[in-house]
Amino acid sequence: MATFELRDGFALIVFLGGWFLYNWVTEKSGWSRHGLSASMNLQRRRWMKVLLGRDLRMIDTAIMAGLQQGTAFFASSCIFAIGGCFALLGSADLIAQIAADLPFYGRLDQPLVEAKLLGLVTIFAYAFFKFGWSYRLFNYCTILIGAIPMRSDAERDPAAAELAVKRAATMNQIAASHFNAGLRGIFFGLAYLGWFLGPFVLMLTTVLVSAILLHRQFFSAARYAVRVEGED
Repeated sequence: MATFELRDGFALIVFLGGWFLYNWVTEKSGWSRHGLSASMNLQRRRWMKVLLGRDLRMIDTAIMAGLQQGTAFFASSCIFAIGGCFALLGSADLIAQIAADLPFYGRLDQPLVEAKLLGLVTIFAYAFFKFGWSYRLFNYCTILIGAIPMRSDAERDPAAAELAVKRAATMNQIAASHFNAGLRGIFFGLAYLGWFLGPFVLMLTTVLVSAILLHRQFFSAARYAVRVEGED
């Protein structure tokens, strides 16, 4: 049996709570509309409206190809990370010995190392599914972009054109939301690595990663670069 102590359980609760709290602040709370993701969603809607006025849309298809390639890259990276974690399961005893020599953690046995590695596999599997679904939604978005009528047709039926633009923009935003969720999984997966050095290190890395992500979401130079005057 793994030597799972009370402090390990408390640290794991802090980790999961920090992840959940960050998701709530950036997606569901009243502050979410002031974040970088909300500002970029506004730019996505504007992109589709500008697209409607273009006769040639090679620029837009190139942008979508770039979004899909980036999503596919992270999905593939998660597969490699999962494979690496399974490979490390065969060296769990060696990892336990190395960790026992460090001053952060007094006791770490092989079953606990294996349990922690399986937890890391779960995090990367979650991120992979998010990236995989995001890739598929970006693919659907390209189809919806193709369904947006040309400018001459849009002038004859503006209501149908506006509806097509709304569909494409909404699909793009949903795909981006899943992509962001996958990235958060990777970032918090890095925080989870602190648990191999002990529960207190896990709590520290969770707070550190949460603070960095919150700063980038609400106070970074990227956030101010896309902020619309009067938006806040």
